[in-house]
Amino acid sequence: MVEPDRFEDERGYFTRTFVAEEFAERGLYLRVAQTAVSFNKSSGTLRGMHYQAEPHAQAKLVRCMRGAVYDVIIDLRPESPTVRKWVGVELCASDGRMLYVPAGFAHGFLTLEDATELCYHISSAYHPPAERGIRWDDPAFGIEWPLRPAVLAPRDARYADWSPAAAAS
Repeated sequence: MVEPDRFEDERGYFTRTFVAEEFAERGLYLRVAQTAVSFNKSSGTLRGMHYQAEPHAQAKLVRCMRGAVYDVIIDLRPESPTVRKWVGVELCASDGRMLYVPAGFAHGFLTLEDATELCYHISSAYHPPAERGIRWDDPAFGIEWPLRPAVLAPRDARYADWSPAAAAS
């Protein structure tokens, strides 16, 4: 989790959401190659679990700009001591907290409010042949979502059960 400092006064607040040097001091590396926005009309919309295969893996910095989400990441790095472990956190516009997603992690979220909008800073460009996904309810991970999705893209529902061999290809 990234919790930026807020400088508040009678006008509102000011916050720096990304400072490369401060991130690097904490072992977080992100060269921003693209920025994307995801707008979601309805509460209960699930997007994910998405990632890009090596050598096109992407690090991301995700911030909820409007509404709220339950944001989930899964460590898919084969050499990692936390491989196949997941973490879920709530991100909401009101507190400004962000989630750093390291390269090699799958990422997805479930909206908790209507009209939810997220902004992503991404370390490398999208490369369609490297696109991969994990089903949101894959038993290999046992993600505990706060509610059942009401809106789900067909491709996200069709992902096969995860396997290390499929992830590497």
